[in-house]
Amino acid sequence: MWQRSVCVGLVALALGYLCLLGPELPYSPLRHLSASLLGGLRRARSLEERVVAAWQAAIVRPGRRWARVAVGVNACVDVVLSGVKLLEALGLEPGDGKNHVVLNSRQDLKEAFAHFMEKGAAAERFFSDAKSFHHIARTASEFPGAQLYVGGNAALIGQKLATNPDLKILLCGPVGPKLHELLDDNVVVPPESMQERDEFHLILEYQAGEEWGQVRAPSANRFIFSHDLSNGALNMLEVFVSSLDEFHPDLVVLSGLHMMEGQSKEMRQRRLMEAVASISDIPTDVPIHLELASMTDQDFMSNIVHQQVFPLVNSIGLNEQELLFLTQSASGPHASLTSWSGVPDVGVVSDILFWILKEHGKTAERASDLTRIHFHTLAYHILVTVDGYWGNQVAAVAAGARAAGTQACATETIDTSKVFLKAPLEFVTSQIEALSKISLNPDEPVVHWHREGISFHFTPVLVCKDPVRTVGLGDAISAEGLLYSEVHPQ
Repeated sequence: MWQRSVCVGLVALALGYLCLLGPELPYSPLRHLSASLLGGLRRARSLEERVVAAWQAAIVRPGRRWARVAVGVNACVDVVLSGVKLLEALGLEPGDGKNHVVLNSRQDLKEAFAHFMEKGAAAERFFSDAKSFHHIARTASEFPGAQLYVGGNAALIGQKLATNPDLKILLCGPVGPKLHELLDDNVVVPPESMQERDEFHLILEYQAGEEWGQVRAPSANRFIFSHDLSNGALNMLEVFVSSLDEFHPDLVVLSGLHMMEGQSKEMRQRRLMEAVASISDIPTDVPIHLELASMTDQDFMSNIVHQQVFPLVNSIGLNEQELLFLTQSASGPHASLTSWSGVPDVGVVSDILFWILKEHGKTAERASDLTRIHFHTLAYHILVTVDGYWGNQVAAVAAGARAAGTQACATETIDTSKVFLKAPLEFVTSQIEALSKISLNPDEPVVHWHREGISFHFTPVLVCKDPVRTVGLGDAISAEGLLYSEVHPQ
């Protein structure tokens, strides 16, 4: 480390000396030497420092900004603690992992937690036994070191956006007394959205390299579970849509559809159709962003894709697990891939994103509003847009990546000593089309490519070495990306 500092100092000293001698040196050699020395100075910095410097220049506010954003409809209180320590406190012994679509017992909880911890993957499940869940929740909330936070995708996105004093935020969801106390003063909650009792979600975190029995986590992540009936039935959706008439938002952010997985198939199908009808009532000149989350029922995901939800929204936010599950559920490209191995392949990801917009996005022949997808994974982000509908996406994808680095490390700005570059420095943009290989330049970290009327903006993420909190990271990323995005009037 000190050698690099010495090199930087010597280069700077030499450059200053050249500038003093400037009048006595020929212009062209001076310019050549100065450029060479500046190039050396840039290379002397770490890759992470170069990425941060480039982001700073790229992240500019859009010309037309949002003033009023309405967010709904899932909200709760998150109880965050160590997953391993809670399971030990519950007297559960480590064992083999096994995926469960719904958790019906403590044994299911133990097996599902081990399954996803071993993969280092985020997951969210419904716990069906109310009595058992409330006992676990009480143990968790009273556990030393447990922390209570704003929870639920909608509330988290609203809370993140509310840190901008120029924005007015409306939040609709099942807001109990504890959640209302935790919300930013800039968040308005309609009286009809308040309820007497909070919904609690338990967030079991684990760190990279943490062990539980034979299981070792390859990366930091979390396992979420709840017995949440209000959010599960989307109780506040109609309240949310009716509140928009008075609030007059510039942007609507919708999330919580995944919470319906705990309902019966018949109830879920009926409620989804009612949700489609409600979303259809939102004025067409107000853009809608849909934030997806972890799901397990392929039929339900297929219904969301095909039964008029995707065509009703303008933008989607999702991560690598949700993207893979989506293509598997709707028979898209690379659907035979069972899971990601390490960092998701950029070419595979871009093929699926391209397919979503080509098959379900806005075209001259298709009555769909979908024109934007914000994909985020640990190592990189991609913003994909149909040409002509969105602007400032270089800034938006860079701002989302910057938010990932600051929130995970709990710092105001990115501390380059606490993060590292994990993204591939070379990748192909498709595994289906003729290959186009891209080499990442840390001094120009936002990479752009184009494919049949669809634009891709890629940037690496500076991954936190010792993350403080992973919960809500995707929501913060999507919120920041939306904040810097600009929709073009049609």
